[in-house]
Amino acid sequence: MGHPAVSVAFRRESDEEHLEPKFELPIPPGPNLVTARGLGLIEARVAELEAKLAEALGEEERKTVLRDARYWRQRQASAQLAPPASGERVAMGTRVTYERDGQSRTVEIVGHDESEPGANRVAFTAPLVRAMLGAEVDDEVELPDGAALTITAIAAAS
Repeated sequence: MGHPAVSVAFRRESDEEHLEPKFELPIPPGPNLVTARGLGLIEARVAELEAKLAEALGEEERKTVLRDARYWRQRQASAQLAPPASGERVAMGTRVTYERDGQSRTVEIVGHDESEPGANRVAFTAPLVRAMLGAEVDDEVELPDGAALTITAIAAAS
C-alpha cells in the first residue's frame, strides 16, 4: 500500500511564506509642515538611521532600517518650515489653552512627525486643531462633534 496523499493545505514550503509582509511606512497626505523643533527631530532621526546603516546589520534588520531611512529621508526632503507663530491666533507652533466642559487643557500644535498626544503635542491636521485654527483668545469654537470649547490662552511655543 502506498502512502496516503497529503493535502496541499498541510504542506509547508518555507517559513518565509508565513511571515507578515513588511510594508512601506505610510506618508501622511497633504503638506509636511514642521516646526523648527520638528525639523530638528527629523534631521536627528535621519542621522541616527544613516549611522545605523554604516554598522554591520543582519539582513532583516538592514531591511527595516532601510525602510525607516526611506521614510525619514522623504519627510526631511518634503519638510516645509511653518511660519513663526505670533501667539495672537491659534496656528502651527502655538501652545493653546482651552476650556471644554469645565475642564482646562493645553496643547501644542505641531507637525505630523512631532505629534505626541500623550505629551499634549497635537498635529495641525487633527480635527480638534483644525476647528481651532485662526481662533483668538475668548473665541468660542464649535467642534465637529457639535460640542464647543473656549480659547483661554495662546502663546508661541518655545
